[in-house]
Amino acid sequence: MQHRFVRAGLRRFAVLAAGLALASTATVAWSASGQATTTTLPQIPNIGDVVPAPASVTATNVRYNVTDNTVVYAQTGSAAASSVGRQLATELRTSTGFPLPVISSAARRGRRADTGIALLLSGPSGLGQEGYQLSVTAGGVTIKANQAEGLFDGVQTLRQLLPAAADGSTRQAGPWTVPGGSISDAPRFSYRGSMLDVSRHFFPVSVVERYIDEISLYKINYLHLHLSDDQGWRIAINGWPQLTAIGGSTEVGGGAGGFYTQAQYKQIVAYAQAHYVTIVPEIDGPGHSNAALASYADLNCNDVAPPLYTGTDVGFSSFCVSKPITYTFLNDVIGQLAAMTPGPYINIGGDEAQSTSAADYQTFEDQVLPIVAKYGKKPMGWHDITAVDPPTSAVPEFWGTTTTDPNTAAAAARGNKVVMAPANKAYLDQKYTPSTKLGQNWAAYIEVKDAYDWDPGNYLQGVTGSSVLGVEAPVWSETLLNMADIEYMAFPRLPAIAELGWSPESTHNWNSFKTRLGAQGPRWTAMGMNFYASPQVPWAPGTKGGTD
Repeated sequence: MQHRFVRAGLRRFAVLAAGLALASTATVAWSASGQATTTTLPQIPNIGDVVPAPASVTATNVRYNVTDNTVVYAQTGSAAASSVGRQLATELRTSTGFPLPVISSAARRGRRADTGIALLLSGPSGLGQEGYQLSVTAGGVTIKANQAEGLFDGVQTLRQLLPAAADGSTRQAGPWTVPGGSISDAPRFSYRGSMLDVSRHFFPVSVVERYIDEISLYKINYLHLHLSDDQGWRIAINGWPQLTAIGGSTEVGGGAGGFYTQAQYKQIVAYAQAHYVTIVPEIDGPGHSNAALASYADLNCNDVAPPLYTGTDVGFSSFCVSKPITYTFLNDVIGQLAAMTPGPYINIGGDEAQSTSAADYQTFEDQVLPIVAKYGKKPMGWHDITAVDPPTSAVPEFWGTTTTDPNTAAAAARGNKVVMAPANKAYLDQKYTPSTKLGQNWAAYIEVKDAYDWDPGNYLQGVTGSSVLGVEAPVWSETLLNMADIEYMAFPRLPAIAELGWSPESTHNWNSFKTRLGAQGPRWTAMGMNFYASPQVPWAPGTKGGTD
């Protein structure tokens, strides 16, 4: 028994030592009185120790130090590259106190070679739109891409290679050392999303923007906004003022609710664009429609508006499928959203329509799908829409908890691209464990390893390879009241889903991921994030997890 205890203690010590080595190095100095003092300095990571895992990495022993002489060089003539450079410089000025001027790359010639971070639009064609090459030498950092979107992705990698304090809100002493080597990187899937439910509980613009900050750090490039449901309508529509005056006036539990004006929605869209995140607005129907039905009696078959709803049950509401006003209404809603949304998709929901007959559901979708196309957008919807054989331009989102779904497989065989969001793997509102206070557990308890250990490209029978457009991690808000709640449920599982969407399948390795993920803890702490410090993850020193 004693020997087993000793061995167990040694194993725990080895794990602890490994965790310490990941983030810090101890140095010993002697004071004038002869006392030994230990100072903990930041450990310089390997260039590949980032999330998501890069496609190709070569490490070297050199280092580059960002100093008060460092200049950010942005591609000459590219306003977008300059914007990416300014974002980086603004982020680092706060923590380093360095001036970090952003100037044209043409001005780099003739200047000192060891003072720069260069953002250049000269990447090889194989990188595609989002790929990038990052090189760190003793003389500087160079990020090359074909598009500014790729430069932005490369900058997010660079941010993770700097000490965690670089993402803090106060000036720190440094040093600001970047590990040497090179990365060549591009995403596995073009669609890497998260969904934020602003209907069950309403979140103001500032919360949505902070969430965009956080998800874009991990190369999430779509934010799906669930703008309507039984509990609340969250977007102003010209000509239909009662949608927000009545439908937007409450939320789960009976709170005050809220809504976005069209100017505020445009602000969110613009903020997302600056972070290379595309907004996907969702108006759910024919079910999940009580907030709209309570706002306008004419949308009900009996011409009677139901009371507002503040509970969490589903499947009881339905637009009146036989009334022309239903489609006049949806034409106005979809048309106005399409005009404000530069992205390619409008999501029409379609899930849990238990109060709509199969025939009426077919009729409804036959009317609504062409409306989306009329305004130049591609329809998205939950995988329930595959029951009506939607056009191949439609993108179903699979949210089931099984690995088989004949309708979705048939749609993929016809040519529909599918976004994978199985609720028992990717739903970030599900509890981590039975002791988690926030969230629900109808789909599963989802610890970090559960969120990571599956393959979106080979998960659903008949929906594999090129049939998979990407992956999404939804955050439903029945139990979430504020930003701290959102962060606690999204992190650390969202980076796990982000890696599934970005990194090559060949890099998938839980032991590697959990170590790289643990190194994010001090960064999230510096950012003031509230997150779940999962016991499955070897968190680096300096990590302070949050509370639910």
